[in-house]
Amino acid sequence: MGQEDLEIRRNLVIPGWELWFTATGSGGPGGQHANTSNTAVTLHWSVADSSVLDQSQKQRVRRNLKRNMTKAGVLQVSASDHRSQHRNRKEARQRMKKQVRKALRKKKRRIRTRPTRASKRRRLKNKRHRGRKKKLRKSPKRDDW
Repeated sequence: MGQEDLEIRRNLVIPGWELWFTATGSGGPGGQHANTSNTAVTLHWSVADSSVLDQSQKQRVRRNLKRNMTKAGVLQVSASDHRSQHRNRKEARQRMKKQVRKALRKKKRRIRTRPTRASKRRRLKNKRHRGRKKKLRKSPKRDDW
């Protein structure tokens, strides 16, 4: 059975032949139908053997999605929300697309900045205010009477 390609981004498309599905019985809605049909779906993709990712992208996907991957480097995404296998397949494809897209996104590095003079003033003012408040909570000393 031929698979459709999975477009992650405009310039990144996972070919259909790299993806495969397995179907299992699922709990949840469906009554007797769910007990007799294999409607839960798991979409598999071997990241390690992928022809569309370079080494750095493979590492990024492995690092960010390691809890959804097997030791062999196969990414697994499951769906069992719907009563039909067809809709669960669509759902699994959407979830994989979203996860891989997020895993490949590079996080922006934070540029350290120095606190402004005004922010230092506010911080010190708040510290003094808190200190006074705590001082007022104490019971008065004998000398203060």
